[in-house]
Amino acid sequence: MAAEASESEPALQELMREAEISLLECKVCFEKFGHRQQRRPRNLSCGHVVCLACVAALAHPRTLALECPFCRRACRGCDTSDCLPVLHLIELLGSALRQSPAAHRAAPSAPGALTCHHTFGGWGTLVNPTGLALCPKTGRVVVVHDGRRRVKIFDSGGGCAHQFGEKGDAAQDIRYPVDVTITNDCHVVVTDAGDRSIKVFDFFGQSKLVIGGQFSLPWGVETTPQNGIVVTDAEAGSLHLLDVDFAEGVLRRTEMLQAHLCSPRGVAVSWLTGAIAVLEHPLALGTGVCSTRVKVFSSSMQLVGQVDTFGLSLYFPSRITASAVTFDHQGNVIVADTSGPAIFCLGKPEEFPVLKPMVTHGLSHPVALTFTKENSLLVLDTASHSIKVYKVDWG
Repeated sequence: MAAEASESEPALQELMREAEISLLECKVCFEKFGHRQQRRPRNLSCGHVVCLACVAALAHPRTLALECPFCRRACRGCDTSDCLPVLHLIELLGSALRQSPAAHRAAPSAPGALTCHHTFGGWGTLVNPTGLALCPKTGRVVVVHDGRRRVKIFDSGGGCAHQFGEKGDAAQDIRYPVDVTITNDCHVVVTDAGDRSIKVFDFFGQSKLVIGGQFSLPWGVETTPQNGIVVTDAEAGSLHLLDVDFAEGVLRRTEMLQAHLCSPRGVAVSWLTGAIAVLEHPLALGTGVCSTRVKVFSSSMQLVGQVDTFGLSLYFPSRITASAVTFDHQGNVIVADTSGPAIFCLGKPEEFPVLKPMVTHGLSHPVALTFTKENSLLVLDTASHSIKVYKVDWG
């Protein structure tokens, strides 16, 4: 009996953690619900639940009208009511949450573990974000999303510093942004699936160059150490290198680096070795099920390592569906997994795969990730419309 209890304890802790993250947290401000006045969970007339502080922040100061941040239905701040099921759940789980090591904000983490130290964005600030990049000079975070202005730039504290890229049909407008990168001289490069082009802006949003007519479906984009741009074409199954004079807004040369790829999407470049990682989405024969495959090429475009969903299943009990790829500062390949959801380190390409979980809690649907100079991991979570900042906790 004692053995059975010890075996069930991790599952119970995991259940408690999921309840805390999924049910007991306001998905607008990411603060925990509670009995304190500003953190009390409130029902909107549409049925969604936010904390009282967010109701006050969203409501018009005179009319008290507000728009639900999730379904966008019109509501009135004065028509909200306490969400009794959540309050009862807080009372029911209160003591367990205070004691449970699964409560990630209160519990001590193992030395060297990645823990979430900061979250910014949220619904309204970001709408269905798809791409994430970091400015190498300023350290500012750039995100592309489905808002009225497609490109949003955040300062180091998570505040919105600037936004641009109007939604529209003009050549310099952005119809459907998929990914973004920042060049070494701070130009913003966006892949636009709407008109199948690549658009270049300066850091203040001035259009510098539109590259159209050369791609079937440009998807992933990344900057190389030499200030080139690598782009995946998901429909053509190819990987390209663009040589651009950003100051003059001129495309000098385009080179196809790889052909015959299977629906390549995400792409990453190692600044340590110059290696390029490509995330493919091949269709499993006879099943109609889409799997994922990570291929890593050397700086001379020789294949040095690859692993797919099936290969990873031999090392990990759950299915891993890679949605994003990047390199850390040591040259390890890092992938985001939407099935977990989680973040995994696959090791160096020549060691594939050395599967090591890095983040297994607190994510909903990670779609992009990158490392800062200070070695913090930024994860773009499209389901919560937010950027989550993970740091190593050395205890």
